[in-house]
Amino acid sequence: MITGMSENNGSGGKRLFRARDGRMLAGVASGLAAYFGVDVNLVRLAFGVFSIFYGLGVLLYLIAWALLPEEGEGKSIVEDFINRHRS
Repeated sequence: MITGMSENNGSGGKRLFRARDGRMLAGVASGLAAYFGVDVNLVRLAFGVFSIFYGLGVLLYLIAWALLPEEGEGKSIVEDFINRHRS
């Protein structure tokens, strides 16, 4: 049982990543939409609303870009940076 959970991280086989298909910038919105099963335009609208009204949309997008691995990659940008600069 533990082996099965570690293979798919306990998420039922779903993995959060930056998608290559349907991307406009870095694939964050399309990756989030695929993970949560919603329309990508709703995710983009949410980022836009948070950017206009709260000023957080761009910041959240940049954080997600840095933390989410690209589709097919094993590590995120931050993980790769940390592993390269580790003593």
